[in-house]
Amino acid sequence: MTAQLIKRGDKPEWAVLPYEEYLALKEKAEMLEDAAAFDRAMMAAGEEAMPHEVVKRLVEGENPIKVWRIYRGLTQHNLAEQAGLSQSYLAMMEKGEREVTVKALKQIAKVLRVDIDDLIDTRDQDVM
Repeated sequence: MTAQLIKRGDKPEWAVLPYEEYLALKEKAEMLEDAAAFDRAMMAAGEEAMPHEVVKRLVEGENPIKVWRIYRGLTQHNLAEQAGLSQSYLAMMEKGEREVTVKALKQIAKVLRVDIDDLIDTRDQDVM
């Protein structure tokens, strides 16, 4: 950035910069304001903004139960215990070695504070 500073005494009081740089800064500020407004609206609606790392892991195909469990800071043992499941059953679900029942998904979703849909990998299924 090429800005000229205009001082009053020893303190900078004004910055003069090329108009194109001003427009770029203004656009970035508006984008930040929009993002903050979106975050406030999501929070007011009771929705949680998902961190980029969580989204990335889900898009890359990692098991949603495992991704959310780790994001919530739970071990398999903690989640299984709170959901009323065995740790071995949960481990098999996370590895895709065991079919997941709706009842188990409801219990897991409750503990993880997510919708049941957030725990279902629909990438390879026809979704309407």
